[in-house]
Amino acid sequence: MIDEHIDKTKSAIESAENIPADRKAELLDLLSKLKPAIAKVSETHHDDARSIARLVEASAQETIRAQKKPERIKRLLHELKQSVQNLEASHPELVAFVTEYSAFLSAMGI
Repeated sequence: MIDEHIDKTKSAIESAENIPADRKAELLDLLSKLKPAIAKVSETHHDDARSIARLVEASAQETIRAQKKPERIKRLLHELKQSVQNLEASHPELVAFVTEYSAFLSAMGI
């Protein structure tokens, strides 16, 4: 289930026509880092990992839309950051990747 969210996200990004190739490559690279970090979390915190994967997918989908809804994107990124806060001590890599991912999406003009 978690892999499905990340794979759907990658496919959506790859097919998005409104994102420059260099930004796509950066975003796909971030997702490739997030995927194993989320998988590691799912070993001990399956529900949290599923929620994080869902929020990653939703925030990316919203960001690559032609008609962006900045408030929705901000809310999704806030929820994503909140969802990893409790995991900071046990999974600092995931928190770092989520922070980097959120900053990247914000820099895309949100």
